[in-house]
Amino acid sequence: MRKQWMLAAVACAIFAQPALAQESDDQQGPPAGPPIDMEDSVFNGDWVTIGIGAGLSPSYSGSDDYVVFPLPVVTGSFGGVDFSPRPAGLAVDFIPDERGKTGITLGIAARLRSDRVDQIEDPVVKALGELDRAVEVGPTVGVSFPGVLNPFDSVSFTVDTLWDVAGAHGGMTVNPSVTYFTPLSRGAAASFSLSTTYVDDDFADYYYTVSPAQSLSSGLPAFTADGGIQSAGANLFLAFDLDGNAMNGGVSLVAIGGYSRLFGDAKNTPFTSIRGSANQFLIGGGIAYTF
Repeated sequence: MRKQWMLAAVACAIFAQPALAQESDDQQGPPAGPPIDMEDSVFNGDWVTIGIGAGLSPSYSGSDDYVVFPLPVVTGSFGGVDFSPRPAGLAVDFIPDERGKTGITLGIAARLRSDRVDQIEDPVVKALGELDRAVEVGPTVGVSFPGVLNPFDSVSFTVDTLWDVAGAHGGMTVNPSVTYFTPLSRGAAASFSLSTTYVDDDFADYYYTVSPAQSLSSGLPAFTADGGIQSAGANLFLAFDLDGNAMNGGVSLVAIGGYSRLFGDAKNTPFTSIRGSANQFLIGGGIAYTF
């Protein structure tokens, strides 16, 4: 689960919502104060959000030891191309969306997977050696629907399908998610997401198999892992603009809390069932600046 829910996703969820930018003065919804005018908004045209934070999460997928790690924020839009964060990575959407209409996502996503590459706290798992860092790349597709429960909210469905191109696990992951976004006021917003991850046999074998040689050296039972549903979870993002108006950019505070549960061989592997836990938690916070 480490870095599975990046703090950077808060910026994407809070600031990249076309449904928030209503042009009609007579629509009423959560934002308080004067009507929102996109012509005067920082999000009218090119914009960027950058920031930094820190999180606390398991030291590897299935660990019950928790470590602190940095969480960068980079998201925005340039020349009609949107870029948004992914866990330890980035996604680029090449399809422009019309404000207030159903949106389509079609682009490329990439991420670095550093599971058991460093910060291994369990001495038994650490003694088995570090793994290689994976570089995963593939298409991202999705659809979003604005104005579901109020004129300013949205529901979005996204699927990332990624392959390791660095030769670490050499496998594939499929990551579907559904996200509900709503502003709480002109200067605050929330995003709630449900997600799951499917992994293939190559991925599962690399991260969850205990070979006979590893069993002999560690005392863990030998285990052969197969692919399938790796995990499912939920997370909550919150953002608070410090001057009370998110539409003019500036500084904001962000927070995240999440939980996921491992399934299948990700749960049954001795790395999890003996040395760790199938229950994985994440908390974090940070600061971002939009211009």
